[in-house]
Amino acid sequence: MPPPAFERKILAPADVVRWAARLARPLVFTNGVFDILHRGHVAYLARSRSLGAALLVAVNGDASVRRLGKGPGRPVNALEDRMAVVAALESVDAVTWFDEDTPAALIAACRPEVLVKGGDWPVEHIVGASEVLARGGAVHSIPFEHQRSTTALLRRVGAVARAATRKKAPRASVAASKRRGARSRPRRKGQ
Repeated sequence: MPPPAFERKILAPADVVRWAARLARPLVFTNGVFDILHRGHVAYLARSRSLGAALLVAVNGDASVRRLGKGPGRPVNALEDRMAVVAALESVDAVTWFDEDTPAALIAACRPEVLVKGGDWPVEHIVGASEVLARGGAVHSIPFEHQRSTTALLRRVGAVARAATRKKAPRASVAASKRRGARSRPRRKGQ
């Protein structure tokens, strides 16, 4: 069975110059971890796409995510899975990855006309902003529409899992106690 069509949107960073030339212009570039995709990510990517003719998303490689200090066990999802989920979104035209700490080399190679990050990034701190602006492009810090974060979501999942474990633990011990009690009672004649 052939792979789903959206997987054709995943492109190797080594070929960035070749495939970036085929994307419609103005090209919008953004990057991020996109570990557990949530409504905030989807809204952000749709808003990013509306700023140009094509949207290229660069996803942090697994080692890059670990260096960001997102927390133990991060990323939760492997790079291939994170890219596939992002590529499946209608607003996304292409997905690639980077293993460095920043996507500076990708930005320099594909020369986007528009550079975008989330609202927690002031324009002056966005990697590649000065180069894009020097070429006459635009840089945007898109405000959050939905206050969501993967870190907060993982905390909630952890709390739910801990609560479920605590809830199950007494039941298991009661059942085990009954089994132990039944084994320790002497059997009556005829049983």
